[in-house]
Amino acid sequence: MNGEEQEAWQRLQWLRQQVRYHADRYHRLDDPELSDAAYDRLFAELLQLEQRYPQWQNADSPTQRVGAKPGSRFAEVRHGLPMLSLDNLFAAEDVVGFDRRIREGLASVGLVSYLAEPKLDGVALSLLYRQGQLWRAATRGDGSVGEEITEQVKTIQGIPHQLTGAALPTLLEVRGEVYMPLAGFADWNEQARERGEKPFANPRNAASGSLRQLDATITAGRPLHFFAHGCGQWQGEYPETHAQMLQRFQAWGLPVCDWWRAVEGVEGCLAYYQALEQERDRLPFEVDGVVYKVNCLADRERLGSLARSPRWAAAHKFAPREEQTVVLGVDVQVGRTGVLTPVARLQAVAVGGVTITNATLHNFQELALKDVRIGDTVLVRRAGDVIPEVVSVVQSARPPGAPTIPVPTSCPVCGGAVQQQEGKVALRCLAGLSCPAQRKEAIKHFVSRRAMDIDGLGDRLIDLLLREGLVEDLADLFHLQPQRHRLAALERLGDKSVDNLLRAIETAKQRHLGQFLFALGIREVGEATALNLARHFASWQALQQASREELQGVAEVGTVVAEQVWQFVQNGANQRLIHRLQQIEGTHWWQMVAETASDSQPLAGKTVVLTGTLSQLTRQEAKARLEGLGARVSGSVSDRTFLLIAGAAPGSKRQQAATRGIRVIDEEQLLSLLQQKRLPESWQ
Repeated sequence: MNGEEQEAWQRLQWLRQQVRYHADRYHRLDDPELSDAAYDRLFAELLQLEQRYPQWQNADSPTQRVGAKPGSRFAEVRHGLPMLSLDNLFAAEDVVGFDRRIREGLASVGLVSYLAEPKLDGVALSLLYRQGQLWRAATRGDGSVGEEITEQVKTIQGIPHQLTGAALPTLLEVRGEVYMPLAGFADWNEQARERGEKPFANPRNAASGSLRQLDATITAGRPLHFFAHGCGQWQGEYPETHAQMLQRFQAWGLPVCDWWRAVEGVEGCLAYYQALEQERDRLPFEVDGVVYKVNCLADRERLGSLARSPRWAAAHKFAPREEQTVVLGVDVQVGRTGVLTPVARLQAVAVGGVTITNATLHNFQELALKDVRIGDTVLVRRAGDVIPEVVSVVQSARPPGAPTIPVPTSCPVCGGAVQQQEGKVALRCLAGLSCPAQRKEAIKHFVSRRAMDIDGLGDRLIDLLLREGLVEDLADLFHLQPQRHRLAALERLGDKSVDNLLRAIETAKQRHLGQFLFALGIREVGEATALNLARHFASWQALQQASREELQGVAEVGTVVAEQVWQFVQNGANQRLIHRLQQIEGTHWWQMVAETASDSQPLAGKTVVLTGTLSQLTRQEAKARLEGLGARVSGSVSDRTFLLIAGAAPGSKRQQAATRGIRVIDEEQLLSLLQQKRLPESWQ
């Protein structure tokens, strides 16, 4: 063995060890250290080395195996037919190569028909039905042997215990993917952070960890869903194509992803890939690519399979949303309500087409749970418009002596005292608006589109106004007219921009009490709560004089919200600010125009909750239009809820509504309600 071969051999051994280690953490422990992209790169390099030196290939290599050995907590299940993995494709030329190999294997000169479908980032599942009855459920495990999780799977909404319909096979093994919808994943992690628990790293880990609970009642409490996408054993009338198989699944009551398409040749595959990639951020579930399958089942038999993957299918991966990088430092940001948030400064890394240099660590309790340290290699995630976050630490790559991050004992901006409220995880600066950071964030919130909507007052201009001493608090914004000459002299501002800004400030005087209350940034008071308070008290004076008990009499206002409103009103600094604002001429903020229930307000006084993902309206658009019909839009289900609107992947709120007997409608019914502007007679 020459020097080059010796170096390649050592590299191959190291790669095999790394791939085994990280596959075990991913499949068995549900605690991956590497991103999918980093693991794929290790696997691809190992595969290339084994192809370059075929004499070193052996059956024990991870390139010849699927998944990981099942754990010992559950009974073992031997699959009747192996549950294989898929080869990965990363570029258009890889798809061309895949199609060429298919056509060569079939000796075909024409276009091959494929079934294209989303590659859900979930957990592979086998459902065995005998005479239409769910008999057993199992994980994939190592492809040959999995874990029996029948009782856990029976708790998943949408998985039928008994198939219905005609021509049911006597034996049917349905294969598919268990996943946690993005809305449910976000809700669950938010609740975990509130409890001071470590959140799930990603929806796939959430689904896998939920399935492997020994107590099935815990699984039942998790928002899991399932899509069927294939089969193993089948005793009965067999379909000719995969498309026909999916149609039969649906007819028998099995949930199937609606995004599958039959396509022709390479061009059809790539067109589907591009279309799904554009819709990726709007899907209610996490996908990491597209799966191409030869549609004709007889052709699949002719093509056969390799040791770990079928020849007739492959996964075309999207650009990764999780990547690894190094923590260069940790800064502490102070928010509008004084919350101190640790933010990791990162070695620049491209994630999902965006260069990331900072990522949130949420709070110091979560930072301690994740044990993030300066110098650590970390997994960073970004999905859609979500703020980048540090998901986990690659503990095996930690440098010796990496220092822990201390919890601040004072505000890093103003030096004021900090406190962690009892029962809460957030660390908060107590200085209020005397803290420059909180003052700046308060102004940003006050002028934002959903609050006073002062167009033209962005982050940079607010920074400039504060730095130049033109603005110190909210009231100063309405005293800029005499400073017009100073404004026009500022960098990047000219006469036209100043005129537009002053006009927008003047227009903001027309906002109503509900918008003003929200704009003040009172803790725990969102748009819906602010509107409820404004409708209930009708004037600032009445609100100001209200007791805690009177505040709790408002819809959707509990003890916590009432306390925050009461403390805000009683605070001396806030009272001085309100007094200054009251001196501004021409404002309409202090009164709420009386609303009357009429045909144009069929939801007057009724509480409505939105959940899940809407395809034809944004959440804010739906909320605004519902409020136009008189509704009070709340973020949580309660006994006062009149109606729940459930988009795709609605999560736990739909179950809460069903338990309370609350009416649930879908997006189409919502659109009809908004168009008709009246309640259906059947609701009366």
